[in-house]
Amino acid sequence: MKRHLIAALLSLIASAAMSAVDVNKANEADLDSVKGIGPGTSAKIIEQRNAAPFKNWGDLMTRVKGIGEKRALKLSGEGLTVNGEAFKPAAAAPSSAKAKP
Repeated sequence: MKRHLIAALLSLIASAAMSAVDVNKANEADLDSVKGIGPGTSAKIIEQRNAAPFKNWGDLMTRVKGIGEKRALKLSGEGLTVNGEAFKPAAAAPSSAKAKP
């Protein structure tokens, strides 16, 4: 019983220690290791990055077809970063704001 608990704890620690993959520094294999990125997307990322490094998540989403806000949020959750930054979705409008007629 103790062994199973220790194994589970070590597994949890290992997954929590997952290193981030920065879109501007990663090679193709590193990009492919991010759940949700396959060979096609990694090729698009590298092609665009060769033209110029990505400035931020907005730049990545603009230049790489198929990565929008929803997918960026998922990829960020899987460890992808842009210049070391996780994706932060645009803030929703305050609930106290009233629509203009």
